[in-house]
Order: sequence, then C-alpha cells, then structure tokens
Amino acid sequence: MTGTLSFAPESPLSDDLALLFQRHTADMHAETPPESIHMMPRETLVSPDIDFFVLRRDGVPMGMAALKRLDGAHGEIKSMHVLAEARGSGLSRLMLDRLIGHARQRGLTRLSLETGSQPGFAAARGLYARGGFAECPPFGSYRPDPNSVFMTLALRGTDDPHPDPRRRLPWHDGACSSR
Repeated sequence: MTGTLSFAPESPLSDDLALLFQRHTADMHAETPPESIHMMPRETLVSPDIDFFVLRRDGVPMGMAALKRLDGAHGEIKSMHVLAEARGSGLSRLMLDRLIGHARQRGLTRLSLETGSQPGFAAARGLYARGGFAECPPFGSYRPDPNSVFMTLALRGTDDPHPDPRRRLPWHDGACSSR
C-alpha cells in the first residue's frame, strides 16, 4: 500500500481513533483470560508519563502505540496496535523503530514491554525479537503470568537510530526486575 504516512503524538481520546481501540480491545480479549489482560483503558493513556502516538496513512488512523515512562531511565511500550487490514506492510516495524528513537530522545536507557504468550501474539513477539528485544522476568508492577511474555531492550546512545539485535542482555541480569 502506498500513501503519505505520519507517526505523531496525539490525544488517545480523538474521535477518529474509536476503531483502533475497538479492534485492540477485541484482539486482547480473543485469546487472553481477563485476569491476564494488561491493556490500559483509553482514558488512562492521557497522562504526563505517557506519550501516545498515532500512525496515519493519508490522514486515516492505521495504528497506535504509547510509551509509558516507568522512571527516569526505563520506559514501557503500551497499546501497540495496527489494524488487521494494514498488517504485513511494515507499519508495525516503523512504529517500533519510532518508539525506540523517541525513548532514546527522552533519555531512557531501557525499554520493556508485556505481550501475550498465546499463538495470536506470535507475530508481535517476532517483531519485538527482530527489533532487539529479549525475554526478561516481569518488571514494574507485573507479576509472573503464564499468559504473558516480558521483553526488554537496552537502549544504546541517541546517535544510534537502530538497536543491534545481537546485543541482547541475559534476562537474569536484573535489569528488568521490579523496583
């Protein structure tokens, strides 16, 4: 697909994002038990600690993602979603690369995420692994959950626009442990 792409900060409460949030919610509930869903409600994404972004093609919202600052050095990717009809065209990788770049610009040295362990999340786990993320123990307020996979990426300097997937930290280094 072609068209003009933009990935920019926006309010998660914008009216034209309803379809993205509906589909994201449906996908989360499709395979994951309710007690293991860690999706943030739309209204909660409006916070000074969260940068919310929308990916648009020719002005139409196609994807969304958020960066939540856990502390001065550690951030978490939240609510990353691309509409099913737009998948397979590299938009998820574009958003991930932009989020990593944004995290570096914010001075973060670590970026982590939680995703599902079910088969429906295999593509997401593969995307994150190709982006340099490695599995780690639960971080922040998360607890061990067989329905979750936790991943982390040590961010290199701000002059490096892409992570080196070969530079994966072992999960036992404690860098992803809760504070």
